Amino acid sequence: MLSLNNLSYYLGSRPLYEDISLHIKPKDKIGLIGANGTGKSTLLKLIIGDLTPDEGSISRSNDCTIGFLNQDLLSYESHDSILEVAMKAFEKENFLKKEIDKVLEQMEANYTDELLDKLTKLQEQFEMLEGYTIQSKAEEILEGLGFQTADLVKPLNTFSGGWRMRVMLAKLLLVRPSLLMLDEPTNHLDLPSIQWIEDYLSKYEGAIIIVSHDREFLDRSAKTIVEISSRNLNVYAGNYSFYLEEKSLRSEIQKNAFENQQQKIKQTEKFIERFKAKATKARQVQSRVKSLERMDIIDDIVDETAKVNFKFNFKTQPGRHIVKLEEVSKSYGDLKILEKSTVTIERGDKIALVGANGKGKSTLLRIISGTEKIQGKAELGHNVNMSFFAQHQLESLNIENTLLDELKQAGSDKTEMELRGILGCFLFSNDEVFKKIKVLSGGEKSRVALAKVLISESNFLLLDEPTNHLDMTSVNILTQALLQYAGTYIIVSHDRHFVKNVANKIWYIENQEIKEYPGTFDEYLVWRSQNPIEKAVSIPVPTSKVATPPPAKEKSNSELNELKKLKKELQKTEEGLSELESKKLQLEAEMAKPEIFGNPDKLSDTNKKYQEVCSKTDLLTAEWEKIATEIDTLEN
Repeated sequence: MLSLNNLSYYLGSRPLYEDISLHIKPKDKIGLIGANGTGKSTLLKLIIGDLTPDEGSISRSNDCTIGFLNQDLLSYESHDSILEVAMKAFEKENFLKKEIDKVLEQMEANYTDELLDKLTKLQEQFEMLEGYTIQSKAEEILEGLGFQTADLVKPLNTFSGGWRMRVMLAKLLLVRPSLLMLDEPTNHLDLPSIQWIEDYLSKYEGAIIIVSHDREFLDRSAKTIVEISSRNLNVYAGNYSFYLEEKSLRSEIQKNAFENQQQKIKQTEKFIERFKAKATKARQVQSRVKSLERMDIIDDIVDETAKVNFKFNFKTQPGRHIVKLEEVSKSYGDLKILEKSTVTIERGDKIALVGANGKGKSTLLRIISGTEKIQGKAELGHNVNMSFFAQHQLESLNIENTLLDELKQAGSDKTEMELRGILGCFLFSNDEVFKKIKVLSGGEKSRVALAKVLISESNFLLLDEPTNHLDMTSVNILTQALLQYAGTYIIVSHDRHFVKNVANKIWYIENQEIKEYPGTFDEYLVWRSQNPIEKAVSIPVPTSKVATPPPAKEKSNSELNELKKLKKELQKTEEGLSELESKKLQLEAEMAKPEIFGNPDKLSDTNKKYQEVCSKTDLLTAEWEKIATEIDTLEN
């Protein structure tokens, strides 16, 4: 389907790849990995044609279409609704719809057999392309990526960059190209959306190339791993877990081969040096010289699994209670985030705050940090020294400082060599430590800010999506650092592998209340699978690995009466929806009849009725969701 043939690409005089080849077949599911700076995104841009190789070629079949999701799409703006933006994926269908509307308008003024024949052909093409289902397809994918039904009519430019990226991803999925290329797609997705897209990609009929630092996402979505390393492509016929095992085996074989070759080279060089002056050994010496010249040198193994040893120093030890939230409420207008929620963070807690976007995770971190106005009480414990890492705080870096100077101001007593070592862990090596903050990219600033938090003498850390913009090596370093950290922290992250390794408690927000699962993330996932979010209740400290919920408290008579009333309304609404769905099906069947679509007046009238039924269905669906939410709140 698509081939890279002996391709080379240079950044100035530095080769990014040299003489690489790769063949992508239909239905291939490829995970593209490598350290930051090795050229993963560049390779995708070469494939799409945004860049031109210096040597070699890229060939693709005539029927190969390519869709590319990259971070540049964050800047796309539009006043159209997100549903309209997503539906722009259906170019042929939208063109036919406009042509049909144009012919219908002409027929109202001048009905002719020629126009009728044209309309019939256009409608047949539109129906063959399943044009009547494009809106439902767009709605399904947008809602799968986390949008509420009410969001679909809102303009794109009213959403943040991360949500805009989801719209662009939805549009791309609707296009269904034969090769789908995704550059860090999970950066802007919450856990439910990541799991949804994993399921979607597992059924995707085309080929996929994914660049991601999310190990679990690659494990579930990729069947082949292509690693960029030492200017070459190394192919592994399995998912990421297979890659780790196979790479370890290959590395061991290569290490042995390297050591054997080095030993042979030394012996040969020793022979040449010893006998080069003896005429009787001239032939043997020349033979060995030529064998060295012909030898294909085996490279030594470069250990990319960096092991680090952070030294965390606290000026003061905190008391038992790090933070107490008592009866905390927080709202933005009509949107309630928390309502009279009480929780305590104890010394030594390693908390992961998980859940869908929009539930208030980042808001909760700001409440704990004291930067968000609330009703209720938020109190730091005795001797608590806090540091907060969040993407918006990158602006607090002094842009005139060098990286080294910025870390020197982080409040630690580390030496310059120690600071340079830490910067090296976060991919800033040699003279890069003297770069000024103002010339760094967003991702580089993120790594500097994260390094500052880790070397501070804080005994309590707040980390909001710390793994965004980090490659797997850096995520591994961050994981090691947190495992060595003796203080307390709370983390918001959608990187499941990272959370599994660093958390000993799980928090989530449900029904405007902070709830706690007192166990690991793996145990939480098992418990959550048995207790779906819409039915989940607070849980006690477990006596076994999986917690069981306590019995529901008895409800008052007024609550029971209200619940009974709401259930009747819900049943009535469901009956109304069922009736409307029947009407929709009936009208769709009517519009397909020759006597209807052949008569512009009848078709226009039937279409008007159909649109009215659709509008009523949307309104009644919103009402059903509202009642169902109220019932859920009362039952829990």
